[in-house]
Amino acid sequence: METRAHYVAVGAFVLIVVFAAFAAVLWLAGVEFGQELKIYYVFFRGSVAGLSRGSAVQYNGIPVGRVTDIRVDRDNLSQIQVRVEINNNLVEIKTDARASIDTNILSGVSTIQISGGTQHAQLLEPKPGHHYAIIRAQQNEFEAVKASLPEILGDLKQVARNLNALLDERNRQAVADSLQNIRTMTASLAGHSEDVGALVDNANDAAVELKTLLHNVDQSYAVRGGLKDQLSQTLKDYDRVAGNLTDTAHQLQLTIGDVRPGLRNFAQTTLPGVDDLVNDVQVLAGNLNQFVVELQRDPTRLLFGDRRQGYQPR
Repeated sequence: METRAHYVAVGAFVLIVVFAAFAAVLWLAGVEFGQELKIYYVFFRGSVAGLSRGSAVQYNGIPVGRVTDIRVDRDNLSQIQVRVEINNNLVEIKTDARASIDTNILSGVSTIQISGGTQHAQLLEPKPGHHYAIIRAQQNEFEAVKASLPEILGDLKQVARNLNALLDERNRQAVADSLQNIRTMTASLAGHSEDVGALVDNANDAAVELKTLLHNVDQSYAVRGGLKDQLSQTLKDYDRVAGNLTDTAHQLQLTIGDVRPGLRNFAQTTLPGVDDLVNDVQVLAGNLNQFVVELQRDPTRLLFGDRRQGYQPR
């Protein structure tokens, strides 16, 4: 009986060890019962240093899958094809999701970070003729800075060249001369400190007088009967004169309207008579002119008649 019990205990222990080993294998393999895994592709341009099979895939910092394969894209050698496995029970990848590589500076280990994806966007599905959907890749801030390092280094070199050109021997001598001139001017100012003090005192007195003048002007403007009241009265007088001019212009228009019929009658009836009178005056002037000429030529003939006639018998 004791031997049989011993065999039963050994067999039970062996079964427990086998079951534990099987569970450990499943845990090490990363297999969890009830998971719905979905495979996606991500194509990165440039280096993917620090990324390897089994690297974590995170969605906004939450572990949702792992990297299952990394290789160079056969169709485009400048791209790296990364296959990832994501637990669809944890997150559903949308069409506006983006994937980037996040590298730990201290350890050098990289992970794939998926961000974006709005609630109303459609689910990311494979394109026609493809087995797996493709998550669009983007550069994170560190990768963008890393990619721009050559350009930044080039700019720094150009700045260094400009500084070297700026600090050549001639410019350094010019700066030294300027500093010497500043020292000379400072010493001169120190020697004439009393004059400068007097100048400052005069400036202070002028400022006080200007302040007093402005105060007096303000008082003369604000007091009763001052510039403010005079200006207001002047504006009132101007308004009154403008009103009178407006009334006068209106009355003048009315007067012209009243006189207009008389002017029309004068132009239609009186002006023709005046024209005839002018013609008669012109004729009279011509006759008078002829009379004056005859008078100048032979005044006796005009007074006593023509004496050249002979004797006329009666």
